[in-house]
Amino acid sequence: MSAPDTPPGTQHGTSPAVPPDAFDLPEVPGALPVGPLAAALARGPLVLDGGLSNQLVAQGCDLSDELWSARLLADDPAQIEAAHSAYVRAGAQVLITASYQATFEGFAKRGLGREETAALLRRSVELARRAAARAEREVWVAASVGPYGAMLADGSEYKGRYGLSVAELERFHRPRIEVLAGAGPDVLALETVPDMDEARALLRAVRGYGVPVWLSYSVEGEATRAGQPLAEAFAVAAGNDQVIAVGVNCCAPGDVDRAVEIAARVTGKPVVVYPNSGEGWDERARDWRGRATFDPARVAAWWAAGARIVGGCCRVGPERIAELAELLENQ
Repeated sequence: MSAPDTPPGTQHGTSPAVPPDAFDLPEVPGALPVGPLAAALARGPLVLDGGLSNQLVAQGCDLSDELWSARLLADDPAQIEAAHSAYVRAGAQVLITASYQATFEGFAKRGLGREETAALLRRSVELARRAAARAEREVWVAASVGPYGAMLADGSEYKGRYGLSVAELERFHRPRIEVLAGAGPDVLALETVPDMDEARALLRAVRGYGVPVWLSYSVEGEATRAGQPLAEAFAVAAGNDQVIAVGVNCCAPGDVDRAVEIAARVTGKPVVVYPNSGEGWDERARDWRGRATFDPARVAAWWAAGARIVGGCCRVGPERIAELAELLENQ
């Protein structure tokens, strides 16, 4: 994801000015050939990146806007590429794009038309691909498809149950998925999904585009954020060959242990996990509280249970991803 460093909707900013050359990027430098991600997962575990937003904040970026990190796709794309590059240097083998909160509806509120928004969605993939190209190893790019609630920017992505039908949610997601799929990512990351209805809508929306996907729920305990048992939630992807991995993200590290076991048992697919640091967001103080509980040492148990893509989400930075990479190398 990558889920927000501060929950969406808690801060508001002004519309970014789009410079005249906002949609022009130099050519991507040459890179090593990258094979199918599914084949790589069959060979062994891969290290995913960490939270994009916390790295952008560390670089001095202002994310106080409903568009969150997606704003920088227009306003300062070099910062996004730099953040991806920080994770590549840390050892990440899979990068998630800055498109989590990038939607036609969201950018329309800022005065951008559909063609401009489509260009920014494609740019999110290009920026990750440029950072990946500088690595001396295979690095895959996952195009982030965030939930409907991310567009609302009111925190409802952590609750689900928007009052929309599966068909309505499918209609919302399909245009963005069409653009992202056409940009040539290695996989579509259907991430931070709060309930089964939206998962079904997303899996319907990706049909026909020929791009593999992973499905990752936001969970609490052994249930989705909407309260459905994880066994039922993962079952919606069990027989779908387009889905190359299932798992959880943007959750407490302690919620991962059982989720990996359930996901692997129900689907028989590789598992993707990228929890938060474990700190809690204090809405009144608008700050993070508590102790970080993300411990790379526990990842060996996740691998043993079926995890094949492991990284971090909110508040997990390059230092922790470097520890994961070192741990994997020593396995």
